[in-house]
Amino acid sequence: EAGSRRRSWGLLVTAGVGGTLVALYAVVTPFVTPALRKVCLPFVPATSTQIQNVLKMLENRSGSLVDIGSGDGRIVIAAAKRGFKAVGYELNPWLVWYSRYRARRDGVHQNTKFYISDLWKVSFSHYTNVVVFGVPQMMPQLEKKLEEELECNARIIACRFPFPCWIPDHTTGEGIDTVWAYDLKHSRGCETKSLEITPEAEC
Repeated sequence: EAGSRRRSWGLLVTAGVGGTLVALYAVVTPFVTPALRKVCLPFVPATSTQIQNVLKMLENRSGSLVDIGSGDGRIVIAAAKRGFKAVGYELNPWLVWYSRYRARRDGVHQNTKFYISDLWKVSFSHYTNVVVFGVPQMMPQLEKKLEEELECNARIIACRFPFPCWIPDHTTGEGIDTVWAYDLKHSRGCETKSLEITPEAEC
């Protein structure tokens, strides 16, 4: 009887440990996987100063807005509170679900949408305001993608790291809170040796 109890406890402990490991794997994997990609885009929450700097760059702007790599949704939610129809694309499903919860909690869920998607597989052609929290490795490729897809009236706002080719029309903040704004109608035609971009016609 004692041996049977020990076996039962052993099975319970094994099941408990196994269940914990599976749950831990399910939670941690979406955060670790991006680090294994060729271009790593880790989740680093935007500071309150960064958010204010982004909003400053959106003053007197209208139209749709997209946050590329939206994380926990704070930029999208802040923009929605300013009247924008805002969308976030994020690869981490946990962050997307949390963003949806925050948007509903803050009463802006009708003006926000969050998608689980790889930014390289999404077309941003119908957005007029684009916010990017990127890393240096991805900025040249993203610069080319946005230049090919966006209309001339688009404004791209880069946080933490600027684009390598475009010259910003506006800059605010300092250090990690620096934000650069690029009006595509001014940036088109820029040449970069590393990407060999063919200049497009002026808008």
